[in-house]
Formats: sequence, structure tokens, C-alpha cells
Amino acid sequence: MPRSHFPRATSSSSSRRRILPIAERLHADTQYAGRGVTIAFLDAGFYAHPDLTTPKSRILAYHDLFAPDANASALEHPDVSSWHGMMTSVVAAGNGSLSNGRFRGLAWESNVVLVKVGSAHRIVHDDIRRGIEWVIENRERYNIRVLNISAGGDYEESFLTDPLSRAADEASRQGIVVVAAAGNAGHEAHPHVLPPASAPSVIAVGGLDDGGAGEHTGHYHSSYGLTIDGLQKPELIAPAIFVAAPILPGTPSSSAARLLELLDEASDEVLHSLLVDHAGVDADLDAIAGREPYLLRQLVAAKLHDQKVVSGHYKHVDGTSFAAPIVASVVAQMLEANPRLRPHQCRRILMTTARGLPGIALDRQGWGVVQPRAAVAAARSAG
Repeated sequence: MPRSHFPRATSSSSSRRRILPIAERLHADTQYAGRGVTIAFLDAGFYAHPDLTTPKSRILAYHDLFAPDANASALEHPDVSSWHGMMTSVVAAGNGSLSNGRFRGLAWESNVVLVKVGSAHRIVHDDIRRGIEWVIENRERYNIRVLNISAGGDYEESFLTDPLSRAADEASRQGIVVVAAAGNAGHEAHPHVLPPASAPSVIAVGGLDDGGAGEHTGHYHSSYGLTIDGLQKPELIAPAIFVAAPILPGTPSSSAARLLELLDEASDEVLHSLLVDHAGVDADLDAIAGREPYLLRQLVAAKLHDQKVVSGHYKHVDGTSFAAPIVASVVAQMLEANPRLRPHQCRRILMTTARGLPGIALDRQGWGVVQPRAAVAAARSAG
């Protein structure tokens, strides 16, 4: 439905959960935005979201392992595989175009390279390796300095023999800082960190639950522990719940979120007419369109909560898939501050500037919560 069909509301009831931007939650130094740095993303699929393409596109390249001849025009057509990679890339590098700049990533002026390595149904161990190898081959062409992998392999194996782990370590040797999600199996009996996050040079990122407001409320159920090679993972944690991420445009979810936002902000007097004007967007709302305003507001509030709507264009998501790109965006800030940094230096700085949290076991948090401001300051002064 065209944007013009959704007029600006004149009053607000504010039923939505208040989610702070990552920069505020982590007290980041916002003068750095990843300028001159390219972040590559491996994921199931992608979409050319306005937060990456306006006022100009920062998508330098798109590569589909399964359709090598596809070009960036493929990113203009959303499908079920698009949403995860769209979210991870925008969490790190989106400029908040559809939120008036509010929900922008820490590396909101970085360039991005998007590499499709799977589908909504599956990302295979060996395809992640193939994606990493493509990034290595094209690192100089696109100035790729950071690689975010919000996906995990299929099985544990020593980094000495596992081709995926070896590819990740090779990317580090070639000057690329590799950041990977630790996984979300912390509540299971065997919460192992799988490749590529288990590789020695990869920065594995676990999760923090900060309530969406930057307050320490507890750990997220991210994977942790010793790898098969005896390495302690993850190295860091970052917010992994109540992270604002874009809703895939052009989908029923997008239309529903925009209608819910409109109704939430509207006065009682116009609720009925708005529902008539937007009949067919939500069957539940259609069914009670003629009822009392307080009943309509109860349903709107319930749907905003259940669908995790932050605004008409964003929802809050969870998983270490979204903690990893936050750390990747901090790395891009560090490299803007000091382009001479090598991957091992970035890794050391991130770990030594992280803040350990009381009440969370050391094996779950590694060196602690990433501290963007301190990491950038240390990067600036590093040799």
C-alpha cells in the first residue's frame, strides 16, 4: 500500500514498547560512522532497504552463490529469504532513513557487500565457507575490512581440519576482521559454539539482555563454552534482544505495522474511519471495526506487543544474529578512526575495552559487553 495512504496522526496513545537506539544503549561515539570501510555480510538473503540505499546506495556489490549472474536488481524484490540478511545488514549499517535517523546502526555511513549463502530454510556449512572464500577473493576490489556472519555451521570440528574454520582464519590473515554470532543454544544441554564462530581468529559474539534501554538485566541464552579445541567462546557480548530492525517492505507484515502505528497514534474520533479506509489489511481489526474505541485500542495494543512493532517500519528482534552486527559496526568505527589496524589488533582492543558484568558467568560473557566509545578511543591511539 502506498505510503501516502497512511496520513500522519494528530495525537498519540503510545502503546508501543520504548526501544532505544543501539548508540544510546552502548553510549557510542557517534562522530564515527564507518566511513571509508566496507562490511561484508553472509546471510540467507537480502533486500535493498531504504536505510542502505537512500539518499544514495551504499551497497557496493551483491553475490548469490546459487545464481552467480544475478545483480543488485535482485535485491529489489523481497521474498521469504530476504528478511534475515536485510535485518543484520541494516542493524550494523542502516542510516535510519525510515525512522528519521533514530534507528541507525553505528556504522551508518559504511559501505556494504551482500553475499547470499542460503535460503530461509537452510544455510549449509560448506556454503558459508564458499561465501567466505568469495569475500577473500574480492576484498581488495571492494575494500572489505569487516565480515559479519550471522549464521552457524552444521557440526563441531577442530579448526585444524574444518574447511569452514580454516576459511575464516584465512580471511583474518588477509586483513578482514571476522565477526560471527555465537548461536542461541545457551538453554540447551550442550550449548556449543559452532564454526565459524569457534575458529580462533573469529570474534564470537554472545548476547546481553539490556531490556532495550541499556540497563543490565541479564544474559541472553546464547551459546557458550569450550570449543572442541579448548578455546573459550564467546569473546564478547552485545544486545541480543529488543534490537530495532526493519520490517521487510512490500509485505503484509509491513502494511499491518504501518496501520497499527497509525491507529495507535490516532484520536478516538477517527479510529472508525481509519479502519474503513484500510479495510483488508488486518482481518481481526476488520471484525471489530464498528466497536467502541477502548476495545479497538485493546486489540491494537495486543497486536503491537505480539508483533513486536516499534514503529510502522521497524520491529524489535532477538538473537545473537543481531548482536554480531552490532560488534561488526563497532569494528567499522574503529577502522575509520585508525585504518592501519590489523584484525588481531581490533580483536585485542575489543576484548581489553569490554566491560565485564556481575551476575553473569565468565564463560557466558567472555571479556564482557562491547564498549564502542572505549574501543574507538583505543583504536585511535594504537600504533
